[in-house]
Amino acid sequence: MHDLAGYALDIATAAGASYADVRIIEQESQHLGTKDQNVSRVLLGSSQGLGVRVLCRGGWGFASTQALTRQSVRAAVARAVATGFASASCLSRPAILAPEPAYNAVWVSPHTVNPFSVSLETKLGVLLEAARIIRSVKGTTLAQGSMSFISEKKLFASSEGSRIHQTFIRSSCGIEAYATNDHDRQRRSYPNSFGGQHELAGWEMVERWNLPANALRIAEEAVSLLTAPACPQTTTNVILEGSQLGLQIHESCGHPSELDRALGQELNFAGASFLTPDKLGKLQYGSPLVNLVADATASGALGSFGFDDEGVQAQRVYLVQDGLFTGYLSSRETACLIGLARSGGAMRSESWNMAPIIRMTNISLLPGNAGSLEDLIGATDDGIFMSTNKSWSIDQLRYNFQFSTEAGWEIKKGKRGRLLKNCSYGGITPAFWNSLDAICGTQAYVDWGVPSCGKGQPMQTMWTGHGAAPARFTNVDVGIAHASLKEAP
Repeated sequence: MHDLAGYALDIATAAGASYADVRIIEQESQHLGTKDQNVSRVLLGSSQGLGVRVLCRGGWGFASTQALTRQSVRAAVARAVATGFASASCLSRPAILAPEPAYNAVWVSPHTVNPFSVSLETKLGVLLEAARIIRSVKGTTLAQGSMSFISEKKLFASSEGSRIHQTFIRSSCGIEAYATNDHDRQRRSYPNSFGGQHELAGWEMVERWNLPANALRIAEEAVSLLTAPACPQTTTNVILEGSQLGLQIHESCGHPSELDRALGQELNFAGASFLTPDKLGKLQYGSPLVNLVADATASGALGSFGFDDEGVQAQRVYLVQDGLFTGYLSSRETACLIGLARSGGAMRSESWNMAPIIRMTNISLLPGNAGSLEDLIGATDDGIFMSTNKSWSIDQLRYNFQFSTEAGWEIKKGKRGRLLKNCSYGGITPAFWNSLDAICGTQAYVDWGVPSCGKGQPMQTMWTGHGAAPARFTNVDVGIAHASLKEAP
């Protein structure tokens, strides 16, 4: 692979490219699913290919090939160079790259047990046992489970001299319990909704989350939600459970802090950003407790790596520090546009056949000193504790939002009370984050994984992480996410 990467770089520079980089990626995947006691999905896949990116007179060009032969690579480089020169002819200004050292490095994501060494029978057995427990609870109508495992080997080489080998092992697991009556349908998920938890880890993460041991609880909660009272429409304190807070961070901080959005270069699919460069270092994004970091070095978190897809070494960048908006997710090119000395290392691509764009790494809220979740509930006179995302909506600037959760619990005089269904909350991003007044400590902190963040056109999906501990927000508008069939007009 080294020889083929070097060959591509030599051809590109000989053809007039002032800069070139090559990614060669090999991937193996397993995606498993169950419905009740039936296996609904066993997808086994593999992929390999090469992507080459070039700068020609300041214009970008990119091309790829699945055939790893010299002839195919030569043709791909020719397409990339031709595109680069064509791009240069219509640019208002040429692309300039912030400096980055050349690296010769090997990086392997942390894992104890390679999930591909574990049999399909063992994996499906865990899901089927969880399904059996869920369906043993009267009132449940469906049990679903899923697991995914991806092994990716990536070589990055650049005309600046970098040669970087990285190996990623990504694993996920999750279960869902559904309950239905004549008027309503409710769902409870574990460890999270939309496929469960996702980590840069091996089979050991499945054992740690222990799906069968949590199946009975979520089944009973799903059934109880059918007859639970609806969330009241009021303004109150809200405590968000960690995974829900992770998605809040993703949508209202992660996306708007992408510098290509803030500069108006990327408006497709999920819109622009209210965090424009004139607000950098000036906007009070949140209360003094709000410290948000983009941390690609977090061990085991889904958005971690050794080097991004421009060969920039992983780093930790403050986006919000003590409540003040202080940083962006940036690339080598966009860093230069706002006067940064170095890229934030946020350029990533979904695959070998896609050009890298600015993507979230692990966008995390640093823990506070409010202790455990039960400690925080005990310190709250009145409010609602909301858990596990059900749906969300946010405007094109990432400013106005609404989220709904699978379950909520009333808080009265420091005690967790009635279960509530169809809980939702909404607000305006800076006002909401400025209302944060307590964050649980490190014992409640989890790096939650989001494996399918969409951006760009053509759309790329990306794996990102969001570290969070439960946190409390004051004076939040809450209400009913949607009416049950009985309540609907």
